[in-house]
Amino acid sequence: MGDAQTAAGNDATQPLREDIRFLGGVLGDTIRDHEGPEVFDLVERVRVEAFRVRREEVERSAVGEMLTGVDITVALPLIRAFSYFVLLANLAEDIQRDRRRAAHEAAGEAPQDSSLAATYRKLDAAAVPGERVAELLSDALVSPVITAHPTETRRRTVFDTQSRITELMRQRLRAPEAERETLEIEIRRQVLTLWRTALIRLSRLRIQDEIAVGLRYYELTLLDVIPAINAGVRAALGSRWPEQRLLPKPLLRPGSWIGGDRDGNPYVTAEVVRTAASQAAGVAFGRYLRDLVQLEKTLALSARLVSVTPALDALADRGYPDPRTYADEPYRRALYGIRVRLTETARQAVAALDPAAAGPWEFESYGASDPDGGTPYPTPQDLLDDLDAVDASLRAGGDALLADDLLATLRYSVETFGFHLQGLDMRQNSETHEQVVTELLAWAGVHPDYPSLPEPERVELLTRELRTRRPLLSPRARLSEQAAEELGIVRAAAAVVAALGPDAVPNYIISMCTSVSDLLEAALLLKEGGLLDPGGADSGPSCPAGIVPLFETIEDLAAGASTLAAALRVPEYRELVAARGMRQEVMLGYSDSNKDGGYLAANWALYRAELDLVELAREHGIRLRLFHGRGGTVGRGGGRSYDAILAQPAGAVRGALRLTEQGEVIAAKYAERGSAHRNLESLIAGTLESTLLDVEGLGADAEPSYALMDELAARARAAYSQLVHETPGFVEYFRQSTPVAEVGDLNIGSRPASRKPTNSVSDLRAIPWVMSWSQARVMLPGWYGTGTALEEWIDGDPERLARLSDLYRRWPFFRTVLSNLAQVMAKSDLDIAARYAELVDDIDLRKRIFAMIEREHARTVAVHAAITGNDHLLADNPSLAESIRNRFPYLEPLNQMQVELLRRLRAGDDSELVKRGILLTMNGLATALRNSG
Repeated sequence: MGDAQTAAGNDATQPLREDIRFLGGVLGDTIRDHEGPEVFDLVERVRVEAFRVRREEVERSAVGEMLTGVDITVALPLIRAFSYFVLLANLAEDIQRDRRRAAHEAAGEAPQDSSLAATYRKLDAAAVPGERVAELLSDALVSPVITAHPTETRRRTVFDTQSRITELMRQRLRAPEAERETLEIEIRRQVLTLWRTALIRLSRLRIQDEIAVGLRYYELTLLDVIPAINAGVRAALGSRWPEQRLLPKPLLRPGSWIGGDRDGNPYVTAEVVRTAASQAAGVAFGRYLRDLVQLEKTLALSARLVSVTPALDALADRGYPDPRTYADEPYRRALYGIRVRLTETARQAVAALDPAAAGPWEFESYGASDPDGGTPYPTPQDLLDDLDAVDASLRAGGDALLADDLLATLRYSVETFGFHLQGLDMRQNSETHEQVVTELLAWAGVHPDYPSLPEPERVELLTRELRTRRPLLSPRARLSEQAAEELGIVRAAAAVVAALGPDAVPNYIISMCTSVSDLLEAALLLKEGGLLDPGGADSGPSCPAGIVPLFETIEDLAAGASTLAAALRVPEYRELVAARGMRQEVMLGYSDSNKDGGYLAANWALYRAELDLVELAREHGIRLRLFHGRGGTVGRGGGRSYDAILAQPAGAVRGALRLTEQGEVIAAKYAERGSAHRNLESLIAGTLESTLLDVEGLGADAEPSYALMDELAARARAAYSQLVHETPGFVEYFRQSTPVAEVGDLNIGSRPASRKPTNSVSDLRAIPWVMSWSQARVMLPGWYGTGTALEEWIDGDPERLARLSDLYRRWPFFRTVLSNLAQVMAKSDLDIAARYAELVDDIDLRKRIFAMIEREHARTVAVHAAITGNDHLLADNPSLAESIRNRFPYLEPLNQMQVELLRRLRAGDDSELVKRGILLTMNGLATALRNSG
């Protein structure tokens, strides 16, 4: 890099360094004032040495020696100090991104990729025929689904205080000099609040807490941002293809698993399902009622000055009970009548699900009352019809400017969120379904030993039961606790649909789905719970919730298309799909496939599965919708969403995309309006481009490239399996060299760390598997095996290396795989990992396995550089490179202190303070890495 380029880069990052220096100084002052000079001096000495280690001026042992044997009462504030240094550095980076974006826009530069503005330019240049656009977007949906996998370790109090500091820092940037001192005092006040607030919970997060955490993002950003984006996209596409009626339904419709995902989480019950749905509905109803109150205040238009349509007159006539009230203000009377009806709708819907609910909406506080209680709206469309009548009357009277304000926002909101706010998916494991169905069939006398049946006989029995309206159970049936709970959950889902509409529970997902009977068992439970209607002589079966197979392991992904094809050959199942407009959703599991076969093999297994499913959809005439179970970290499918969408095979998106949003990624994306807007835009931009443009870029080279990836994936899986599944003692090494046992104690979620009470890798959930390797700075799930595969295939041949370099330039899938690998490897540090390896008691085991990890790490870095031509891992991601330079020196003491405390704990010091110190280091490292699980 030239001197001029370096100077320009330094100038661009100077404001960021100044912000970090200012916030670090405020935190340092707070520590000195409230912890005393001993703690402050140690923090400063450790901080200085950590930066010297990062610059390779001193050995890593310089920090380790300072922390060895430190008293736990001093260690705890030191850990908290570096955790908050990291948190404040993250905050400064977020502000810097906004600053850079504003400068980019002010300079009049072309819009950046992943923005809708850039996507519209690409669509304009491609001149896609309108008929083709209408066909591909006829069932369009982009749905981010918030899930209860909370590796987000910040407490809400910490989160809220951080948000206030962010806003104050932004005000400080814009404020004149005379106001800066006042703002800086307030920033110091908020930093003090942070310092005086406990970072970790003393008790495990409950599922009810997770529901509340998930819903807070609607009040923060999503209620405002999502309808605005939907309206903008519809207008932009409509102006380009006005002859087509594009996006009749809102494109962006959010979902949630929180309160509906029972797979491995016994705390999800029928009551929890009802609570999750009723509280979500309360958020939607509350927002609509508040908007209606405001509209009544602003639309006090006088009948002496405006004319109204007959439809508006009719609404006004059934408004206020007293005809003399607001007699000449028809809009106010009409809106009051709408509010009366909506208040009663909300009261009845929420009461039907949770009679004791007192939720935040407090319907009575909106003052809408009627002697008759009002007639509830049967559906959201009925409410929309009334709002549309108000809109049409304003426009007919020449007042479109008023219609385009809050009323338009309310209409878009109702259209987007309905009465349910978000679609609540149900999920359970196929093994549980089999156990419950076995019990039901035995109790009803249908078959005494269902598991003994071969697959064809299972399918025959299940389809026979699905054809009949006869229930298997009587009201007096006595069931096991498990069967009663599972049926109770399905019945609760049916109650949610009855109260809030079919969009309230859009999917029933089957984890570890491997056969046709797995799909039909779920269908039978849905029928028995009242959600699936088997139909009769004049109608076929129907179910508001789509039955969604989740293919998770590499073998299940490979067999996914054949499993689904076999199901579609069963008339009863195909009729269910037909009742949903021939739409079939399939979920793809990133986490377990990675844990099963390693990074490269899992990514290619997912791509191959999508290719097979796209072909199956074409052959069977179904509309395929893929649901991507992505986690925050690369080891669980993470990485930039826009790039991930463009890396899908041709035909895999077709206007429809669902993906999970998990952990600390949720707060990073959706806690602030600007970031929420950008991230949701990027999902839509990627979906539109992948649907309407040729982004794969392989052309006639597709099949040879696929064959090459088949070979690379097989080699990568073999290398990964040799370590993880075949090396004697590997599980013991993992348990001792990472804090996996302690991850289970971190109060970050209601879900247990393992599906079963075992210590095997296969039964461990992906979050603790990935998070443990991240804490130890190995990041193994995000790269191991890839280097061996690539190096073996190249085998020193320049032409083979050139072939891979060409694919890296042309093929978004391969480029994204290598880019994400580079991101995760840049966050690894094998010198620190070696300190964790010292915790392994068996010296020979330690040396043997760590040497394998070291060799593969070096091999992967070298082959990545050879293929990409980059001189360092983050050459294509300068913002992350800058982030690592700013934040990672603060990780040094957190990692060193974690190793020290793990050593003490495992030597027998199980005091509460030592345990708390370990959890604090885990919290700080998760905050610093920003995609811990």
